[in-house]
Amino acid sequence: LGAILAVVVIYFDKLNPFKPGKTAREVQKTWQLWAKVVIAAAPAAIIGLPLDDWFDAHFYNFISVACMLIIYGVAFILLEKRNKTVEPAITNLERLPYKTALYIGLFQVLSLFPGTSRSGATIVGGLLNGTSRSVVTEFTFFLGIPVMFGASALKMVKFGLHYSGVEIIIMLVGMITAFIVSIFSIKFLLRYIKTNDFKAFGWYRIALGIIVLLYLYFVGDPTANN
Repeated sequence: LGAILAVVVIYFDKLNPFKPGKTAREVQKTWQLWAKVVIAAAPAAIIGLPLDDWFDAHFYNFISVACMLIIYGVAFILLEKRNKTVEPAITNLERLPYKTALYIGLFQVLSLFPGTSRSGATIVGGLLNGTSRSVVTEFTFFLGIPVMFGASALKMVKFGLHYSGVEIIIMLVGMITAFIVSIFSIKFLLRYIKTNDFKAFGWYRIALGIIVLLYLYFVGDPTANN
């Protein structure tokens, strides 16, 4: 929730159709952007909500997470190698087709599998469907607004709304920390992708996945006795 609030703050003017001074055309473009976000968020609501608990029950373990870290790391590297010879067809967020927005939303559903990461899945989906890095990254941020707000609300309801004062303070501290860190992280990422690709993130995921597997092999599963 803190991370998504950071997105809202950074992009408030762009996301706000009621901003004073916006022309009729700019207002129309803002509503079109929100329409694409809603279309892309629909698969997560329709498919994700019923399957969320099932995926957690069956795949929330170290091996599954490690495997998905490696798989998506490889996907990032292969896509970036392909993109060296393929120019992206969509280089402007305003020209992102509704169909492509839906495809990205379908890839977001894959993040139900632990270890995938929501942004990782949507970025891979966008790159596969011809969007540039900057377009799919920004759209991923916007897509996270309804999805993460909804997920946060759902988690709070699932765990019950009877929180003690200490628990509320802990959640607020976590949310504020996430908000501050995300402000800097988002701005860094947007600058980074202007001159760099996603290969570094791919190698990072592969390395982390291997470390998790090595830990399991030499140390064992720390949750096995829980």
